[in-house]
Amino acid sequence: MPIVKLLSEFFGNEQARDLQWRLKHGGYEAARKAFREMQPDEVTQEVIKANLRGLGGAGFPTGRKWTFVPKDSDKPTYLAVNCDEAEPGTFKDRYIVEWDPHRLIEGIIICCYAVGIHTAYIYIRGEYVRPYERLQKAIDETYEAGILGKKVLGNNYQLDVFTHRGAGAYICGEETGLLESLEGKKGWPRLKPPFPALVGAFGCPTVINNVETLSHLPKIIENGGQWFADLGFERSGGTRLFALSGCVNKPGVYELAAGTPFRELIYEHGGGILEGKELKAIIPGGTSAAVLSADQVDLPMDFDTLAKVNSMAGSGAVIVMDEDVCMVKALHNIENFFAHESCGQCTPCREGTSWVYRILNRIVEGRGSPSDVETLRSLSGNMSGTSICALCEGASMALRGFLEKFGDEFDYYAKYGRSYVEDAKKGAVAV
Repeated sequence: MPIVKLLSEFFGNEQARDLQWRLKHGGYEAARKAFREMQPDEVTQEVIKANLRGLGGAGFPTGRKWTFVPKDSDKPTYLAVNCDEAEPGTFKDRYIVEWDPHRLIEGIIICCYAVGIHTAYIYIRGEYVRPYERLQKAIDETYEAGILGKKVLGNNYQLDVFTHRGAGAYICGEETGLLESLEGKKGWPRLKPPFPALVGAFGCPTVINNVETLSHLPKIIENGGQWFADLGFERSGGTRLFALSGCVNKPGVYELAAGTPFRELIYEHGGGILEGKELKAIIPGGTSAAVLSADQVDLPMDFDTLAKVNSMAGSGAVIVMDEDVCMVKALHNIENFFAHESCGQCTPCREGTSWVYRILNRIVEGRGSPSDVETLRSLSGNMSGTSICALCEGASMALRGFLEKFGDEFDYYAKYGRSYVEDAKKGAVAV
């Protein structure tokens, strides 16, 4: 597929963070166009036409999400920008914030104008020190230039944008956990309904979008929703950033059209598998997504396609595993993360994730038994759909995917106390 750079056109350009340089290269022109030529509802309709999906993981249609906000509320409406980005394998939003923060700020302006929002909060991962500093500097520049503040771009419209730094909790990347943390409380996800569009930050209607999603808005307004939709694939418009990591020669962030096959990302852009080894597995959308086997490498990296094979496109984090990766040890590492990051609010998640990890720990230490694998299979079903947020679901989806695709490795490790992959490399596979 042809490469179209909408978000990444200035990645690597040290000048692009400077407001004056960005103004000379089209910065804030789309926002000016929205104020000058379009009514708020027209902006929303262009975003709906664009088939822009939520690129933080859920893939919900962005423009449709905006329409859930009541127009007759006597309460203020807020925008919460999710820049927590703590899903393992995900590192693409930080590229936008580090290299082109003004694109994000312009997207925020467009969204706020469309929905009637006058206060926006950017919730940024606490570990993102340099991205935070660069983002805050860009926000300060826009205030000084009169782009933000009491008269946005010289229009009779007030908008204030604040940054709020997280404290390292993965669960605060979940939208309602984010809101709780934003309000100064423990970041425990909320039971829904009510949904944030009705009862969000400080009990008021709130739009929650992630960095990448909002950063697409300037190009959509500049070129039209249909133009953006045509760049994409079926019900997913435009491009998205894929964070490629693992056993590849050229890991990094690649912007490709929605629906690009995994094969193209891994072999054309990522330079193929390290040392010319065979592809074994692909985690398609962060560790919450069910793993894919090598024979699924030609699937499009699309929300709907991956949902049909019981996985998900998620955050666009593509983790590649080669023939030498022990899948038992890989899952052990993943489930350790989920057990550590569970907030403990829901019993199936608090107990389930730690139970899964302890069983896997026993297996990799050579103390497992075949019944342990059967217990894991049972847990993968019992944990699903039993908690307030998606962390428990992600842990069970990862568990189910590994057991379905690579169950023989788990059975072998539990029976013999050794890794099948390591035995195979030594030519010592037990019969």
